[in-house]
Amino acid sequence: MTDAATAAAPMKYGRVMLKISGEALMGDTAFGLHPPTVQRIAREVQSVHETGVEICMVIGGGNIFRGLQGSAQGMERTTADYMGMLATVMNALAMQSALEELKIHTRVISAIPMDQVCEPYIRRRAVRHLEKKRVCIFAAGTGNPYFTTDTAATLRANEMSCEAIFKGTKVDGVYDKDPKKHADAKRYDRISYDEVLQKHLGVMDASAIALARDNHLPIIVFSLDDTGGFKGILAGTGTSTVVHD
Repeated sequence: MTDAATAAAPMKYGRVMLKISGEALMGDTAFGLHPPTVQRIAREVQSVHETGVEICMVIGGGNIFRGLQGSAQGMERTTADYMGMLATVMNALAMQSALEELKIHTRVISAIPMDQVCEPYIRRRAVRHLEKKRVCIFAAGTGNPYFTTDTAATLRANEMSCEAIFKGTKVDGVYDKDPKKHADAKRYDRISYDEVLQKHLGVMDASAIALARDNHLPIIVFSLDDTGGFKGILAGTGTSTVVHD
């Protein structure tokens, strides 16, 4: 489908959650934020926002600090997880800045109150932001240790009545094994939640998959590296894997 046809195609969903890892913001660097990469992802969000789709986002913090790694190195797990949550706030603020440079009204909403830099999480207020076509970036996970940003994204997607979770990754879907290491890796067009759990495919952590399954919320895995990929998948084109009932 041409770019013009994609632009004219109706979007399959009216409100979605975009989940990306903190590592996606690193670009080719080894740590932290790569501003051109943040700006590129912001333009992907802009292209979808311009169609009228309401967008929520959750961004991991692994490019700055990962709680599990800190715990594995001897740090107390709860403290390490809170540090990881703060890293997600930093990433959310960076994405907010990039989106607002594109004239997109954006709100960073944190599960840990820090009123000087972002809003506290209040569900009705967040829903109202979406109704006003503001992009909502949910930060600080669920506000609780031992829960990943995958689980936070699934929780917020359900609370916001999103119609699907879009998981942006480095590959164009879910494979039976790592396609970067195995040339014979098979990509699934569609796969059930239970198969993902049984085969340990690593789409999201088990609690996130179970929460999506229990609420019949599809998870669409696609490559965030493909320019126009986010909008294309929403329009029904491109390559992805749908995890559903």
